[in-house]
Amino acid sequence: MTCEISYEAEEPLEIPYEEIIKRVVEAALDQEGCPYEAEVSVTLTTAGEVRRINKEFRGIDSTTDVLSFPMAEYETPADFSFLEDEDAFDCFNPETGELLLGDIILSVERIRSQAEEYGHSLTRELAFLTAHSMLHLMGYDHIEETDRIQMEERQRLLMERLAISREQVDYEQEKEQEQ
Repeated sequence: MTCEISYEAEEPLEIPYEEIIKRVVEAALDQEGCPYEAEVSVTLTTAGEVRRINKEFRGIDSTTDVLSFPMAEYETPADFSFLEDEDAFDCFNPETGELLLGDIILSVERIRSQAEEYGHSLTRELAFLTAHSMLHLMGYDHIEETDRIQMEERQRLLMERLAISREQVDYEQEKEQEQ
């Protein structure tokens, strides 16, 4: 697995974000039964940059917590069988042979604000947003109600697999411990 991580925000995130992201990416690939070595690009950036990217690529002029840009379109979530077709060769890195899953863009400000708002840790928020985005990269969505229910269940199972709970934490105390 290749997980390219770029940190472009000025504000530091005082948790082992690379370790957390890689752990979630690997667990998501295992959970969803990806039969290939995979490549994922993750960028942690500012809310302003997320807004710019959202406007440029999705036509939505607002910020959000995470953006997902999958490389393939799945007819059925996490059904990788279509990748055996010759037409799907562009989904693989020609140098490494890894499946190019796509790009994840995370807002550092939103990770912080949502952790505080929901009363849980920065680790939990980062892990959850990465898990959510990984499921998008493997074809899950939440536009239709039945799809939303399915995706939420996959997220819940993934967070359980990672043993990262929604336990309440004192956000200010966590910030002090990180420093």
